[in-house]
Amino acid sequence: MTQPLDALESQSIDPETFHLKARESYEFDIDFASDDDSDDPLEDFPTVILPNRVMGLESFGITDVGNSRHHNEDFFTIDNRFTQLMDAETTQVYSRGVYILCDGMGGHAQGEVASRMAAETLSLFFAEHWKEEMPSEAAVKDAIYWANQTLHTLNESQTRFGAGRMGTTLVLAMLQDTQFRFAHVGDSRLYRLTHRNGLEQLTVDHEVGQREIQRGVAPEIAYARPDAYQLTQALGPRPDHALRPDVRSLTLAEDCVFLLCSDGITDNQLLERFQEQYLMPLLDFKNPLEEGLRQLIELANTENGHDNATAIGIRAKVSPQPVPRPFV
Repeated sequence: MTQPLDALESQSIDPETFHLKARESYEFDIDFASDDDSDDPLEDFPTVILPNRVMGLESFGITDVGNSRHHNEDFFTIDNRFTQLMDAETTQVYSRGVYILCDGMGGHAQGEVASRMAAETLSLFFAEHWKEEMPSEAAVKDAIYWANQTLHTLNESQTRFGAGRMGTTLVLAMLQDTQFRFAHVGDSRLYRLTHRNGLEQLTVDHEVGQREIQRGVAPEIAYARPDAYQLTQALGPRPDHALRPDVRSLTLAEDCVFLLCSDGITDNQLLERFQEQYLMPLLDFKNPLEEGLRQLIELANTENGHDNATAIGIRAKVSPQPVPRPFV
């Protein structure tokens, strides 16, 4: 089952906790009364827990107008970089990526303008400001405010009001080696898929229904409201002081697939209902990521089809970092 991630685990772990968790991860039966060191079952286990590295990184994005719309208001950009340098003794890898998906709205032909403008503005920001270290959470918020201000200024200059004001949702992911940072505004979502936990929803929709749940209202009552699916956050309609983007971070610890999706895919619990058949195979690196996402789009058009459908898949192979052999 999908599990909304209300609180990601802390990135700082004290040494005692770390070693305790590392010890608990092994399963063996030890007779501590034995004095024979040669039979100690611990002797075959490594004395150092090696840091993880991303040893493979691939991505693919796809969008489709759907069965009911005449134009596509979704837009995405991908900047995926993976370099592997090898010689007889060492392997060096470099991985970095920016993945942006926007679902536009607002007046005739303005949804696609808003989504493209927001995605390209954010891409430009990170191209200019991401040098060595991944931008901080505060810097990611600055980028989102910049994109919002760009759209908001255009709305003001064209004297747009109400539903005529263009805007867009946003889901954004960034990766540098095992560091992963993500942000969202609106109801476009980010999911994580792993062998250990299955499908996890990492974002919580910015909509009236979820707002009421966070206020303590029962879900069945919150979503009985006629405006339950109305967005409470979007880029463009309102000035920066009314914007509350969510920005979170985590560390990759195992092979995983991340999915950035517009609501044409996520509506009606589509991913949750079909995760075993359509999503879990994506964790097998022998299965082409592109083909898996194309099948997901076809499924969305069959099961939903009422909206544009867009997905970005990010697949990372995570392994302990090789340690060079000492010269003997």
